[in-house]
Amino acid sequence: MSQKRSGCLTAVLVVAFLVSIILNVSFLAGRSSRIVRSSMQTTPGAPFGEEIMVPASGEETGKRIAVVALRGVISSAEPGQVNETALDDLLAELKQAREDRSVGAVLLRIDSPGGEVTASDILYREVLKTRAVKPVVVSMDSVAASGGYYVACAGSHIFAHETSITASIGVIMQSVNYQNLLGKVGVEVNTFKSGAFKDMLNGARELTEAEREYVQGLIDQSYGRFVGIVATERHLEESALRAGVADGRIVSGVDALREKLVDEIGGFDEALEKARELAKAPGAAAIRYSAPMAFGRLVRLLSEAPAKGGKVQVELGGKLSSNLQSGRLYFLSPVLAP
Repeated sequence: MSQKRSGCLTAVLVVAFLVSIILNVSFLAGRSSRIVRSSMQTTPGAPFGEEIMVPASGEETGKRIAVVALRGVISSAEPGQVNETALDDLLAELKQAREDRSVGAVLLRIDSPGGEVTASDILYREVLKTRAVKPVVVSMDSVAASGGYYVACAGSHIFAHETSITASIGVIMQSVNYQNLLGKVGVEVNTFKSGAFKDMLNGARELTEAEREYVQGLIDQSYGRFVGIVATERHLEESALRAGVADGRIVSGVDALREKLVDEIGGFDEALEKARELAKAPGAAAIRYSAPMAFGRLVRLLSEAPAKGGKVQVELGGKLSSNLQSGRLYFLSPVLAP
């Protein structure tokens, strides 16, 4: 009798799981079809679909404002929705907006505490490339600090909320020293290397003075580039920046305006109006890009379900990892740095 009950329970669970899969597939298919129906793509072969965020109002100019979002830690390690990495997805969105003649301006929304130095610099250069073709208005959300602010500096006009956390102009690199812990458990690390600096961040021993000086030189080099970019883009004296706000501190949007790190206090609505103004397209619609739902991506999402406690979780927006890796340079705000 107990075997029959067990068999019935198993059958019910299997059916429930299959129904869950069908419902998720139906939801994703329906959303994908809505993206296709609302698509207004003008660039042949564009990788992203389009969704209307804010409908057009007033006189029709044929121009739109493309909204691109940078959220989370800036990293080259997180898989993308369309491309290999989430960073590549952001670059592709900027490229699509840049090459679409119907896009009069780009509104870059930033909610990021920073991230990898190289990834931040790649994004900065891509925004600069876009700014050379059409205006890029930056809208800071809760946090746009360190690498997030680095990217923002490439914008044509920068908005911050009064309570936004920004600045944090600096560079950080960390490693963990576990030498004493190894000694307590009786573990010894033997290292064979080709040069004096090959195991420079080896946590099993103390750093030498030469290693400290070398790492600090790398930090100073990246910091010098960061401060130089802020000074150039914001038309400020580099020496004054180094002696003042560019010491790694975070500041509010109000203080950032006083320090001339941003242009205006305002949110998304104010930034959108400025983008319309610079695009000479009053009342233009605001659009955002969406990754088309591919069958291969759906299979991958479902296959990852067991690792998430048996729940089928679908993330339709981009996400950048917050996992810091030893040995990498970071433009990272102290609100997130370990």
